[in-house]
Amino acid sequence: MQTNTIDAQLLAKMFLAGAKNLESKKEWINELNVFPVPDGDTGTNMTMTILSAAREVSALDPATMPTFAKAVSSGSLRGARGNSGVILSQLLRGFSKVVEKVDVIDKPVIGDAFERAVETAYKAVMKPKEGTILTVAKAAATVAMDLAYDDEYDMEAYLNAILEEAERILALTPEMLPVLKQAGVVDSGGQGLVCVLSGARDAFLGKEIDYSEFETEAVAKPLKITAETEEEIKFGYCTEFIVVIDEPISEEQEVDFRAFLEGIGDSIVLVADDDLIKVHVHTNEPGNALQKGLSLGSLSRIKIDNMREEHQERLFKDAEKLAAQQAEVAKEKEADTPKEPEKEMGFVAVTAGEGLASLFAELGVDILITGGQTMNPCTEDFLDAIEKISAKTIFLFPNNKNILLAANQAAEMSEGKDIIVIPTTTIPQGITAMINYIPEQSAEENAETMKEIIETVHTGEVTYAIRDTMIDDISIKEGDYMGIADGKIRAAGASMSDVTKEMVLDMTNEETSLICIYYGEDRLEKDAQALAEEIEAACPDHEIEVHHGGQPVYYYIISVE
Repeated sequence: MQTNTIDAQLLAKMFLAGAKNLESKKEWINELNVFPVPDGDTGTNMTMTILSAAREVSALDPATMPTFAKAVSSGSLRGARGNSGVILSQLLRGFSKVVEKVDVIDKPVIGDAFERAVETAYKAVMKPKEGTILTVAKAAATVAMDLAYDDEYDMEAYLNAILEEAERILALTPEMLPVLKQAGVVDSGGQGLVCVLSGARDAFLGKEIDYSEFETEAVAKPLKITAETEEEIKFGYCTEFIVVIDEPISEEQEVDFRAFLEGIGDSIVLVADDDLIKVHVHTNEPGNALQKGLSLGSLSRIKIDNMREEHQERLFKDAEKLAAQQAEVAKEKEADTPKEPEKEMGFVAVTAGEGLASLFAELGVDILITGGQTMNPCTEDFLDAIEKISAKTIFLFPNNKNILLAANQAAEMSEGKDIIVIPTTTIPQGITAMINYIPEQSAEENAETMKEIIETVHTGEVTYAIRDTMIDDISIKEGDYMGIADGKIRAAGASMSDVTKEMVLDMTNEETSLICIYYGEDRLEKDAQALAEEIEAACPDHEIEVHHGGQPVYYYIISVE
C-alpha cells in the first residue's frame, strides 16, 4: 500500500535508486552529444556527481532528514564534475535546503523543494540557456507546485505527473535549441535528470533496486561492537606489544613496519623511540604481527584480546583513543615541520598531456590538475589544490568551458583565501593568461589583464567524427577529421592536413600575427613540423610556433592571436 508521505528512510532509497538508474544509463547519455566528437561526458559527469552523494547517503544508519540533506548537499557539491554535474549538485542543494527542516515530506514540501532546487540552479549559471537540464527541471518544478494541493492526486499520481512533464519537455528540447535538432538528439543533461526522477519514482513504487554498489563503496561506518554486530568486525584481535630494540630503527624500517601492519589489519598505532617500538593493530593474524616485531627486537607486554567477546565495546574505545593519540603525534610532527612562507599569489591550472603540463609548470603554475575533455575534475579537486598552496590569493584556470562551473563552485566553497577564477575555456587561453602575469602588479590588476587578454585568443582543435551528421551545413562522415574553432565546426574531411589548414585560415585575419601549434599524443614532432610548414606557406604574415602538447582526444590544439 502506497503512502502519501515519505520519511527519511524511503527518501534515501529513492535517491539511491535515482543515482543507480542514472549510472546504468551513463554511456547512452554520453552519446547524446551535439558534436560527433569522442568527448561525450555528460553521463559520466552527472553519474560521478550523484555517486559522490550516494556514497554518503548509503553510510547513514539510520537516515534522518537533516543527515540525509547534509549528505546529499555536501557529497554532490564536492563531487560535482562538468557543467551538468555542477547544475545537478545545485538542484540537489536547493532541494536539501527545504527537506532538512521536516521529519517527513508530503506533496507541498516536494513542491517547495523542487522550486527551491530550480532557483538555486539558475543562480549558479551566469547565462542560463533554455532547452537544457534547467528547462527540464523548471518544468518538473512547475507541475510539482501546481499539483501540490490537488486532492485528486495521491503521491503515486503526483510523482508520475512530475516525471511525465519532465519527459514531455525533454522531448521538446530540440525545438528550443536548433543545434540539438540538427544533431538529432535531446539535451543530455535533461535526459540525465529524467533518469534520476524515474529511478526515484520506481523506488517509491517498491521496485527492487540493487544498492550493493553503494554499500561496498560507502564511507566506512563507525562499528558498534555489540552482540548484534559481532559479525561485522573485519579484524577480530586487538593486538598490542612493545618491541625492545638495541638501537633506533631507521625511517625506512619504520615505514616498512607500518606498511606490513596496514597489509594485515587496521586501527594501527606505531610509535618508535630510541629503545622501543609501541605497536597496536586490529588484525586476524596476531601471530604475523608478533613475528614481524621479532625481526626487529625482543617482545614485551604482549596483549591480545578477542574483540568479539563480551567486553568488545570497551576495547574498541581504547583503540580509538590510541588512534587519536597517534593522530595527535602526527599533528605535532607536522606542526614542527617548517612551513613554506605564504606568498602573495598562487596558481592552479587544469591540463592534460605531458608537454602542456611542463609548459604550465615553466610559467609558474603551482599545482596542475589532470583533466580536460572526457575527464573533468570535480569541485573537490580544486579545493584540495587550493588547500595545498600557501598564498593569499590563488588563481584558478579551468581551461575548459565544461570545468568552469566546478572552478567557480570551489571558489565559493573555499575559506580563508582569496580565490580568483580566470574564465579560461581553452588551454591556449590559460597559457596566454599566465604569460601575461606580472608579479609586481596586484592580484586585481593581474586578474583584469588576464580576463582582457584571453578574449583575444582564438582556439582551434582537430579531432575525428564518431558518427555521420550535418552541422551548420557541413556534411560530416564517421571517421572524418574535423576542425573546431572557438566552439564551432569550421571544416571536415578525409585529409587531416587540409582540414587543419582550412580551419586555421578561417581563424586568421589582418589583425592576427601568431599561430601556436600544440601536437597531441598521437602525433610525432615531424608531423607537426610538416604541418607548420604548410600553414606558414598559407599564412606568410604569421609567426609559427610548434610545441609538444601530448594531449589526448585532439590531434592538434592551435591558437591564433
